[in-house]
Amino acid sequence: MNETVGDTQDRHRAPSFGEAFRFWLKLGFISFGGPTGQIAIMQTELVEKKKWISQSRFLHALNFCMLLPGPEAQQLAIYIGWLLHKIRGGIVAGAFFVIPSIFVLWALSYVYAAFGNLPWIAAIFYGLKPAVTAIVLVAMIRIGRKALKNTVMWALAALAFIAIYFFKVPFPAIVMGAGVIGFLGGWFWKDKFETAVSGISDEKLFVISDEQESPPHTKPSLRRAVLVSVVCLTLWLAPTIIAGVMRGWDSTLFKEGFFFSKAAVVTFGGAYAVLPYVAQQALFHYGWLKPSQMMDGLGLAETTPGPLIMVLQFVGFMGAWQHPEGLSPIVAATLGALLTTWATFTPCFLWIFVGGPHIEQLRGYTKLTSALSTITAAIVGVILNLAVWFALGVFYPAAGVVDWFAIVLCAAAFVAMLRYKIDIIPVVLASGLIGLIWEMFVR
Repeated sequence: MNETVGDTQDRHRAPSFGEAFRFWLKLGFISFGGPTGQIAIMQTELVEKKKWISQSRFLHALNFCMLLPGPEAQQLAIYIGWLLHKIRGGIVAGAFFVIPSIFVLWALSYVYAAFGNLPWIAAIFYGLKPAVTAIVLVAMIRIGRKALKNTVMWALAALAFIAIYFFKVPFPAIVMGAGVIGFLGGWFWKDKFETAVSGISDEKLFVISDEQESPPHTKPSLRRAVLVSVVCLTLWLAPTIIAGVMRGWDSTLFKEGFFFSKAAVVTFGGAYAVLPYVAQQALFHYGWLKPSQMMDGLGLAETTPGPLIMVLQFVGFMGAWQHPEGLSPIVAATLGALLTTWATFTPCFLWIFVGGPHIEQLRGYTKLTSALSTITAAIVGVILNLAVWFALGVFYPAAGVVDWFAIVLCAAAFVAMLRYKIDIIPVVLASGLIGLIWEMFVR
């Protein structure tokens, strides 16, 4: 446990900050597929190809992020960036995870608000949705291969799917239940629960692995925790307070900042758990936009890079566009979009930088590791639920209607990524182009 990076001859060289910076920038442009697709991309790139972090450390970080409010994929990127290059690494990883999608979604939101749904944009999205479905399916398979080590883990994944799909059990309840089962299993059925987290081979090949001590900068420090908390809280809340001072405490901009700051704290379970709460408040309490606009915004977010929860930026954009309150609509909408995005994603850095050191402390604690292992197994069942939900919407767009083009395109994208290991970028670009050609020139 005491060896350091570079002590083992075969260990991969630790990436420089510049190398990591370029990867996090690239990830921001290729992170399609919602959280499951984004986690799969990081799994493929960071664990399997670059070997910057071992499978066991990756899953340890993922399980912690699954328990936090907010977008778990961005938090996972922050965690890994922090492990590699301290706080500056976490900031770069988390910031570039969302920055490209901020600009893409802003442009699409403006086109939507100013001109309505343009046919050629709708055609591209039509081709992208089957590819996104395939990305989610591939993610489920890749994570399942690593997490479902025995019949107990398979059973937990199946139970999680049944609970959330058929009985609508809330995601946080599934995670907590899986964690309790794993913790108890680590005590009373060790051979089934501890083997689920052991057996990771070639740990010595990775830059960060379980056989190493955690890096010095990950050690808990009360002084650092207080300093980080003060800085993050100030940065997080300052724009909303400024909006209240400048525009009034009853203005749309202040209400958006306040509401989405609150949502960032109380919404557990990822984007699909957040959306019903946000939709209910944005549509019926504040009246910022209409139900049809909310659905259109979800479609935009589903087919752009970045977290699916970026749909909240669309809500902030449209809310301020339709309630400019003395500003030009584009200025109000831009401010609303940026304020919403800031309030949604800034807290993620606080959770990781303050909580991460304590999670690193618990690494190697067998009973906790067993609990986190069963959470990962349950997550596979939850991902299957999302895959089925998304596939049904894409393949059966209306009652009694089967979209065979979408099914064939999804199957082709699935085989290309899983069988032939084709990267996500060419698959997504090709699917969008095929959708454009099909809708505009063939159908």
